[in-house]
Amino acid sequence: MRAVLTHSAEENPAAFCYQVNGSCPRTIHPLGIRLAMYLACAAGMLMTVLGNLFVVFSVSYFKVLHTPTNFLLLSLALADMLLGLLVLPLSTVRSVESCWFFGDFLCRLHTYLDTLFCLTSIFHLCFISIDRYCAICDPLLYPSKFTARVALRYILAGWGVPAAYTAFFLYTDVLERGLSQWLQEMPCVGSCQLLFNKFWGWLNFPAFFVPCIIMISLYVKIFVVATRQAQQISTLNKSLAGAAKRERKAAKTLGIAVGIYVLCWLPFTVDTLVDSLLHFVTPPVLFDIFIWFAYFNSACNPIIYVFSYRWFRKALKLILSREIFSLQKSTMDLYQE
Repeated sequence: MRAVLTHSAEENPAAFCYQVNGSCPRTIHPLGIRLAMYLACAAGMLMTVLGNLFVVFSVSYFKVLHTPTNFLLLSLALADMLLGLLVLPLSTVRSVESCWFFGDFLCRLHTYLDTLFCLTSIFHLCFISIDRYCAICDPLLYPSKFTARVALRYILAGWGVPAAYTAFFLYTDVLERGLSQWLQEMPCVGSCQLLFNKFWGWLNFPAFFVPCIIMISLYVKIFVVATRQAQQISTLNKSLAGAAKRERKAAKTLGIAVGIYVLCWLPFTVDTLVDSLLHFVTPPVLFDIFIWFAYFNSACNPIIYVFSYRWFRKALKLILSREIFSLQKSTMDLYQE
């Protein structure tokens, strides 16, 4: 564990989270650095919450965006927005102060929500990859195969499986009873790292990489098929060519989102595996950097949409200019050139 058990907090009380024996050591930053850290984290939270709120509102409000793919995007944005609202504020205090001051109940709840939202994100990205694969590789059957009802099933699975999976490890005693040799028996006072143990390090690795391998494999196939379709596009009529172009654009955009997800989460995932083998030697500051680099992924998707989707730029402009309050704006065609 990164929080090492300390038997004396009386020598230098400021260097520990609590003035009790067994308190976790505390890293004291100068006031200027602490303020800079709080401002940086606050900016990240604001980007995460507002960016994903725009996605949730846009897809919910504009009827032309009520498609199975966009329902998945909405659910993904909801998970990222809730991460910014419910998880990042407490994570900010923990990272800046290097201590957990909010008690055991909130520690367990915070860890649960953190893991839930992160796993939900990767499940949704995996389902979106399947959706794009069907749309590009089987376009004639896609409208009948991937309906709104199918998207709803994917969304329920994308939330339900991570919720049950995380609750099983956090709110049952399976770890304490069956895997005690893998766990640290005496965490120091002021620590909130319930799942960062050897067992979780090994379990977390395939939970991240198996979906990533699936997504990368699907996008390689999509790229091959999309390239072949681009060569044949001149033989299609204008409407079909436009639809095919939009599908390829969506696949490319979501492929970028998957790539950024891998880049953001790779350092943290590899570290949790390797660190468990080396008895948790990663410095706390470096570990926090890996965590926040992973959190940053939740703010990336809306930025990707701004640069890639014309419909999102149009929706964003209507929202910021308050034109959405005009009559019939919810039924306007955002795809129209």
